[in-house]
Amino acid sequence: MSDKLKVGILGGTGMVGQRFISLLENHPWFEVTTIAASPRSAGKTYEEAVGDRWKMTTPMPEAVKNIVVMNVNEVEAVAAEVDFVFSAVDMTKDEIKAIEEAYAKTETPVVSNNSAHRWTPDVPMVVPEINPEHMAVIDFQKKRLGTKRGFVAVKPNCSIQSYAPVLTAWKEFEPVEVVATTYQAISGAGKTFKDWPEMVENIIPYIGGEEEKSEKEPLRIWGKIEDGVIKPAEGPVITCQCIRVPVLNGHTAAVFVKFNKKPTKEQLIAKIREFEGEPQRLNLPSAPKQFIQYLEEDNRPQVNLDDDYENGMGVSVGRIREDHVYDFKFIGLSHNTVRGAAGGAILCAELLKAQGYITKK
Repeated sequence: MSDKLKVGILGGTGMVGQRFISLLENHPWFEVTTIAASPRSAGKTYEEAVGDRWKMTTPMPEAVKNIVVMNVNEVEAVAAEVDFVFSAVDMTKDEIKAIEEAYAKTETPVVSNNSAHRWTPDVPMVVPEINPEHMAVIDFQKKRLGTKRGFVAVKPNCSIQSYAPVLTAWKEFEPVEVVATTYQAISGAGKTFKDWPEMVENIIPYIGGEEEKSEKEPLRIWGKIEDGVIKPAEGPVITCQCIRVPVLNGHTAAVFVKFNKKPTKEQLIAKIREFEGEPQRLNLPSAPKQFIQYLEEDNRPQVNLDDDYENGMGVSVGRIREDHVYDFKFIGLSHNTVRGAAGGAILCAELLKAQGYITKK
């Protein structure tokens, strides 16, 4: 009998579900034993259910090919098979909220990639290097749900990973105003170029809901727990534009920052390179050794060269320079389906295990 925690993937046939499965292959703490998806996939083996829609560049892990997919709506049956679940279901926001809480009420922790619960006041939304202390709000959530071990925790939007960690590293200089434009890969929409041929040699200057998330979610991450809920920080003020670009993986951000306490370029670079959090101190399995790297070359970071930095779990920064309107500007890059989606959720689950929130049933 394996000592590993038994994991279920809700929505396992979609792109993020596939990314979960590929990243969890040979994980030292977690083992995928259950995959749940829509009723049309239920009863088929995972290999049959995915068919020709496997979107990862690495092959489908042998260990999951013959797992018989369960119906994600049969909550009690799925929950009985696992210690906890990752959620990547493709449903309406209200349906996601309901099903994730239903799993939590079976005493099954839910670590979600979805946005549905990001603004539920007692649900932690965590980048483990930035706000691991927010997991403490789970105790208040359990009281609301009437559970002993079941809860929902979420990771934030993929678009903010390329700049929110950088601003966190610079917090002692008190950023007060931020202008960001993100150039977002098509895998963020669950697509490849084969699925979305109109994106070849094209740019779409709109991604529904993304700008609001990019402006507001960092403030919740920087907030504090008060009276059993997370109260967002009041600043810095962030304004953002989000653009879909013809890139498969990797979200790039062009960012301008105004500070209360103006630093030097050398100080900014030093803070980036020194920055670490609980995942590094705890040596969690998926944690990047160096969370943020600074690249000196004028033409970096680049998607083709840098999106897989630290196995896709690190953030790459370049072109820090003074600005004549703002104080400084920089370019950030993160892998949107690894750090920004499944990998970020796996790191959250590792932190939750280390903190004692996820245990064997």
